[in-house]
Amino acid sequence: MTRPRLPSLIALRAFEAVGRRGSVRAAGDELAVSHTVVSRHLQNLQRSLGVALVRAEGRGLALTEAGRQFHAEVTQAFDIIARATTAVRPAARPTLNIWCIPGLANRRLLARLPELTGPPRNWDIHLQPTLSHPDLPRGEADAEIVYAEDLHTGSGLMAEALARPRVFPVASPAYLARFPEIVTLAGLAKASLIHEESTAQWERWFELAGYQHQVSLRGQRLWHAHLAIEAARIGQGVALANEILVAEDIRSGALVEVMPSSVHMGAYQLVALRERWDEPAIIALRAWLKTVLA
Repeated sequence: MTRPRLPSLIALRAFEAVGRRGSVRAAGDELAVSHTVVSRHLQNLQRSLGVALVRAEGRGLALTEAGRQFHAEVTQAFDIIARATTAVRPAARPTLNIWCIPGLANRRLLARLPELTGPPRNWDIHLQPTLSHPDLPRGEADAEIVYAEDLHTGSGLMAEALARPRVFPVASPAYLARFPEIVTLAGLAKASLIHEESTAQWERWFELAGYQHQVSLRGQRLWHAHLAIEAARIGQGVALANEILVAEDIRSGALVEVMPSSVHMGAYQLVALRERWDEPAIIALRAWLKTVLA
């Protein structure tokens, strides 16, 4: 019997990620491709099958009835492939697969990774900078590092706060020299502020800093903390940062704390399966992270 021609495996992978994550952007972050590439794969897959698999819903996507049925089968197929791959692959060095918010991964963890990959541990490390969350029960990662105020992990997961850094506005010395009026909260509110995904973080900071007036914030949105910090470093405006991410820039003078403050807005937290929490690898990872973030 001739097997029907199968859709593109890459397109199926994109569809599976979209169905699980609920948005094209989140799927793109997971697969390390742009959201336009994911959208193109979705369009090609639906065209090849001749059926609508997704529909717009709010700011994201939802599966159609046909999409839900197809997604369940595709997910099972990928799970089977993953198990078969694990079974056939020769034993290798221990591997830790860690998903981490991009700013922390790029600006703090990357330089210290040899402490995990070298003696005495000699681990293989897969560090994936992403804003998406792995499906830990399905084995998508061994652990994830998030930044959150309150974290609801569910019954099968455990989380531990690693550090709760102070959050403050930073800018380059050259930018502050051009705008000397940025010495008060009122002056700061009128500055060119650099945002991540939205203005919500700055709005929350002004509230916690005690600024009683309504703010109408402007400025560019760069989605990731490390991009916002880099934009501030090259003189494009004022970014919110924490002492863990900008400690080196402050020491070198590349960035300056705009004004004194004592605002805390969240904590870096390690999340892993409850059943794996006391495994030697997870214990060692927690200890290493506490040292790196101290």
